[in-house]
Amino acid sequence: MNRYRPRTLALELAMIAAALFVGFPVYVLVNLAVRPESDTSSPIEPTTSPTLDNFTQAWQQGALGGALANSVLVTVCSVAVVLAVSSLAAYPLARVTARWSRGTYLLVLLGLVLPFQLAALPLYQTMRDLGLLGTPWALVLFYSGLQVPFTVFLYVGFLRALPRDFEDAALIDGCTPLQGFRYVVLPMLKPITVTALVLNTVSVWNDFFTPLLYLSGSAQQTMPVAIAGFVGQYVTDWNLIFAALVISIVPVLLVYFLLQRSIINGFAGGLKG
Repeated sequence: MNRYRPRTLALELAMIAAALFVGFPVYVLVNLAVRPESDTSSPIEPTTSPTLDNFTQAWQQGALGGALANSVLVTVCSVAVVLAVSSLAAYPLARVTARWSRGTYLLVLLGLVLPFQLAALPLYQTMRDLGLLGTPWALVLFYSGLQVPFTVFLYVGFLRALPRDFEDAALIDGCTPLQGFRYVVLPMLKPITVTALVLNTVSVWNDFFTPLLYLSGSAQQTMPVAIAGFVGQYVTDWNLIFAALVISIVPVLLVYFLLQRSIINGFAGGLKG
């Protein structure tokens, strides 16, 4: 029979304190997003007359419709390419024990160590020569290369913990290595695939520097750049900024809640492995 011990009480109090610590910024964000401009009370004080006008004004003044569409396009295309390339690259790197495999894997991991800012100027010139500056496809190409090393690292670690019995049986039954990967290995990679999907989505969605660099001087923009446009040199409407932030957060939260169970299984499987 389980008893309610002082240790359990202390753990519950610690969890409640952690939840309040994490939830307080969210409360302030939403509280200010629905607050009228005329209300100058403390940000901590609950808004007495909430309004949704801030969301309407932020959507219209910041052209958030086009920015949201660009962010969705860039994120979906980039993450799809990253997951496809990384899973296919990680499979031989995890299964082949030859010396070239270990060397190639270390070379891929070098991308985690070197900051991408070192190649900012050459990449910018390459995008210019390709005629991609000012278009979302420049960001897709950039993120498709930037996120691969980290995603390969996740896949290789997960694949090395998987038994080879099922794929060996598939090869004995006549499957090619590519067919064995597609029909046997890939379904078993669902937990880590969902985890990599969420991590890459958050990274691409929240990036500010790259869209500012490659889309500068064009009418195209992503959500972080559009939100930064509300900040002026002399006047800043914080209510509109917080409303725009809420709009920007909603798509990522929807993805997380839809895939929540798979994300938890992916992290738990990685820790167990």
